[in-house]
Amino acid sequence: MDVSSGVTLANTIGNTPLVRLDRFTAGHDVTIWAKLESFNPGGSAKDRTAHAMVAASTLRPGDVVVESSSGNLGVALAQEAVLGGWTFHCVVDPRTNRSTIAHMQALGAVVHEVTEPDAATGDWLTARRARVTQLLGEIEGAQCLDQYSNPEAFRAHDEGTMTEILQQLGHAPDHLVVAVSTTGTVGGCLRHINAQGLHTEVTAVDAEGSVLFEGAPGPRHLPGFGAGMVPELSNSVKPHRVLRISDRDSVAGARRLAKLEAILPGASGGAVIAGVEKLLPELEPGSEVVLILHDNGTRYLDTIYNDDWVEENL
Repeated sequence: MDVSSGVTLANTIGNTPLVRLDRFTAGHDVTIWAKLESFNPGGSAKDRTAHAMVAASTLRPGDVVVESSSGNLGVALAQEAVLGGWTFHCVVDPRTNRSTIAHMQALGAVVHEVTEPDAATGDWLTARRARVTQLLGEIEGAQCLDQYSNPEAFRAHDEGTMTEILQQLGHAPDHLVVAVSTTGTVGGCLRHINAQGLHTEVTAVDAEGSVLFEGAPGPRHLPGFGAGMVPELSNSVKPHRVLRISDRDSVAGARRLAKLEAILPGASGGAVIAGVEKLLPELEPGSEVVLILHDNGTRYLDTIYNDDWVEENL
């Protein structure tokens, strides 16, 4: 890398690799590419979202931000806080990986963990957002960028992720498969696809028990995808298809990719792999598929890659 131009950490967000999964597709006449978002400096696609939200804000050194996160956005905003000279408070719940919390704290973030789900709905996200509202009232001058309603998330993946995929391939893929939570990634990619009139069919991979796209609420154990309440962003997002994946199938998908391709995905990446496996039998011969792997599995070594944890929790 030429450092003469003064590259900063923020400059390294985006332009993540797109790699072909040859072993995964053995026996199928399709080509599958994986967009590896773990190559962002904070380790996930949420670096794009956080940077876009901060860039569009009026944040100044000394300000205070309070945000809810299941993990990755918390790391990304903790990173932005260091670079911007402001203070970050992150509200998490018990499903957040311990290593992710430690990462945020190492960067100087103040972590608040809710200990009970929302009494009325039994939902952790609702409880987290209620705690954010409480902290905004307690901390003078604190503000929330709100990843669940902030349209900058769409811009980050319209101008970033999907634009890069087209540049890297040289053309539009036949299918795009994306895990969903706030729906910022899939919504931004859809915006680009629709604006350009591309033929790409978009499949959203959601968790069983998630209420996104009229899903039925139920228990979920894995962070990073699915939602217990409908985020505001999702109201304008219309994927061509929704696949709902169980926690156990997500774990199995993650482990299969690790053994086949030496790529260690996070929980949502495991769900995407399980979703693609469901799609394979019905894909047209010669189809080209791009899947987005939002983060790396190193933060999940104590959970989805740990047999004892899986047996106890799933």
